[in-house]
Amino acid sequence: MLRKVLAVGLLLLTAACGGTAGGSGGDQTVTVYTVDGLAGWYGKRAEEFRAKTGIEVRFVESGSGEVVTRAEREKANPQADVLVTLPPFIQRASAAGLLADYAPAGSDKVPNRTGQYTAVVDNYLNFIYNPKLAQPAPKTWQDLLDPRFKGKLQYSTPGQAGDGTAVLLQLKHVFGDQGALDYLARLEANNVGPSSSTGKLQPKVSKGELLVANGDLQMNLTSIRDDKSEFEVFFPADDQGVRSTFAIPYYAGLAAGAPHANNGRKFLDFLLSEEVQKTVGADAMGRATRSDVPAEGRIEELLRDVRVWQPDWTSVVATLDADIAAYTRAVGR
Repeated sequence: MLRKVLAVGLLLLTAACGGTAGGSGGDQTVTVYTVDGLAGWYGKRAEEFRAKTGIEVRFVESGSGEVVTRAEREKANPQADVLVTLPPFIQRASAAGLLADYAPAGSDKVPNRTGQYTAVVDNYLNFIYNPKLAQPAPKTWQDLLDPRFKGKLQYSTPGQAGDGTAVLLQLKHVFGDQGALDYLARLEANNVGPSSSTGKLQPKVSKGELLVANGDLQMNLTSIRDDKSEFEVFFPADDQGVRSTFAIPYYAGLAAGAPHANNGRKFLDFLLSEEVQKTVGADAMGRATRSDVPAEGRIEELLRDVRVWQPDWTSVVATLDADIAAYTRAVGR
């Protein structure tokens, strides 16, 4: 996916890059610290935005937690203009004073918004498996405990990756607080080990290095389409056969102390514009967040028989540190 983005001329920086993130270019740049998963969609939108405004968009891509951690390290000398990450990390960024008050044009059409951040692409938790090697295909949470997945299963780490944190929240929803910890302690027998990035698990499942991993629906569908990845998505069922999931939107907000704040506002307005939101289904393989843009695409088909519930993110943030500590103890790390 990265090669495709570079091919169209988008400068995508890694989280480990040196120097100033904003780079050269004076006021004609906007720097976006973003979670991975939207690279292909960003590439097209950045070209359109530059053609429309003359402003070059520069992306620093990393895991959900790292987006916030990096912004925190730079709080005294901010380098980012816009932050894009998953919940509950966007809520943590807001609580840490890393976001400025700004409601982008069009955000009044978005249900998932506050005065500091707005959902720009809706996305959902799921798992993936290799259809050639993981047979019979896993369908339930109990299936993932099967010894045949020992050393062939991995999920991104709660507290570091947004999707990994979502796994913990989903299991708490299915099994209850202690039941989730008990389940994860049992699952550790099959788990390869920690991973700070969900996106890095995709090629491993596609190649057969892993048979099962967690994912998120938008990123996985994009990888299947663009990279011809050899995996399929599924939503593990509970003991009653109920499949469920919840939304983990890509939230965007203006960075506090942004060096190019006006450009950041323009880019946020652009992402929430009706014309850009209409590209979310086909180009990003996600769900548009504006209520006046019809939901469409493969994501709608896959969610049709899945129960979608919604966490209370305020409560999640309030207990997150304790939950991660309990998780770490449960899995013996």
